[in-house]
Amino acid sequence: MDESRKRVKSDCEELLSRFQTTDSVRFEIFSKIWREMKFSEIFYGTVGHKKRAFSQLILDTASRFFLPPFSFQIRVGGLYLLYSLYKCQTASPPEQIRLALKDWEDIKKFEKDAVDAEHLDAVYILRQLMFQKAFHFTAMPTLLAFRKKRKLEKSPLCEEFLERASRPQELINIELLDELSNIHDLYDKLKMSVTSKSEQNSANLIRKDLVPQLRSTVVDFYKWQQRKSSQEGTNEDEESGEGTSTQQECSKRADRLASIKSKAYGQATEACKSRRHRQVELDATSHEAGPSHSSGYIRITKPSLKARTRLNVHITDDMLTDAIATTRLSRLTALDFVPEAKQRTKTPSHEEDHS
Repeated sequence: MDESRKRVKSDCEELLSRFQTTDSVRFEIFSKIWREMKFSEIFYGTVGHKKRAFSQLILDTASRFFLPPFSFQIRVGGLYLLYSLYKCQTASPPEQIRLALKDWEDIKKFEKDAVDAEHLDAVYILRQLMFQKAFHFTAMPTLLAFRKKRKLEKSPLCEEFLERASRPQELINIELLDELSNIHDLYDKLKMSVTSKSEQNSANLIRKDLVPQLRSTVVDFYKWQQRKSSQEGTNEDEESGEGTSTQQECSKRADRLASIKSKAYGQATEACKSRRHRQVELDATSHEAGPSHSSGYIRITKPSLKARTRLNVHITDDMLTDAIATTRLSRLTALDFVPEAKQRTKTPSHEEDHS
């Protein structure tokens, strides 16, 4: 199933990439690309009970392109793709589209944006799916089962389909500009009612052209963003021919770094005092004999403390006998494990009685 999911995802990305190059959100253009790719044949070859499982896999894969963080055009293409796959599936009754409750707000916002922009094709397709009860509202986006992995491997998103950062456009919208203009008018009225005409000019705390200037700044930023995206596309085409030279430079730099590291690690460093008994020294004979492919390191083991004491400390015969002799103190502290044999002595009185 994982291999089939990857192939279905690649086919959907190919279809949506062709739809993205048209710079349109019309269903007529999408259906033309659909027929050219013969995308309805994706359900051919599944028979029996596999029809329903394969239909669910395809609908789950296509539904991801209908949700954020993709751009508006890709989401419209994802909606058209869902509608076409839902109508062309071979399972009977048709398999529904899983939709988590947390994603319903994004879909309602998408519908509102499509209505405001008068994209009636997208609005009609979405309402047709709702009317046909094609959505199956669930608590989770994926089906949970017993002993199933909690964290599934997330496939990487196509960067070309992602929506560009548009925080200024989201913050400075039409509603905010209307609210700012209303507050500005209210401020002027209150200022005129409180201050006299001579003091009105000196009590100006905000700019009069704040709202139109704010709107023009956001529009200029959007235009600059569009120009930058187009310039990046042309620069990528120009730099495609220079890819081999940059790769060669990177490989040379990597070779230089590798040689520097090998020289640095080839030198022996002085160990600290606490670890001198584990110091690793270089083999001096390896340099004299010539270069070799071995590491050249030898671990030198030092003699134990007992061996060094015997080697360095010399004891005479008299001192040795005194050291070996047992003192009174050692007798008191040492335990004698060999008990003395108790001799039984028979009293003569008992022998005489028996006699």
